[in-house]
Amino acid sequence: MKKLKFLLVLGALLVVIMALSTSCTHVAQNKSDAQYAVLSPWAEVDPMPLKGLTAPRVNDLAGKKIGIFVNYKRAAMPSAEAVEKQLKSRFSNAEFSFYHSTEWNVNVIETKDKEKFAAWVKGQDALVATIGD
Repeated sequence: MKKLKFLLVLGALLVVIMALSTSCTHVAQNKSDAQYAVLSPWAEVDPMPLKGLTAPRVNDLAGKKIGIFVNYKRAAMPSAEAVEKQLKSRFSNAEFSFYHSTEWNVNVIETKDKEKFAAWVKGQDALVATIGD
């Protein structure tokens, strides 16, 4: 059903664009005079503007404390261990620690371990998140 709605909206959008483009050719003497508006067929806009990452960047991981966050999924820990192994091979004097979140589908800062997690984060110079999908 969603696919059918999408195709209907896309078809309607194409008809409107074709109608506008034919009317613009009569008005525009020059291609540089034509103006177009790009519209999203999804018609949904994220109400929260993107902020980007605000944490300061670490120049080098040598000698740093690197925290690796591991979510509850089965493949997360093997992924985290592989990341640790790769980073250890490049930065042998870096220290690593893991924080393993065991709650399913819940943000760790919304659990009873909120303070424990916050203290762990503050003790790290850099963080890596692994998700076991």
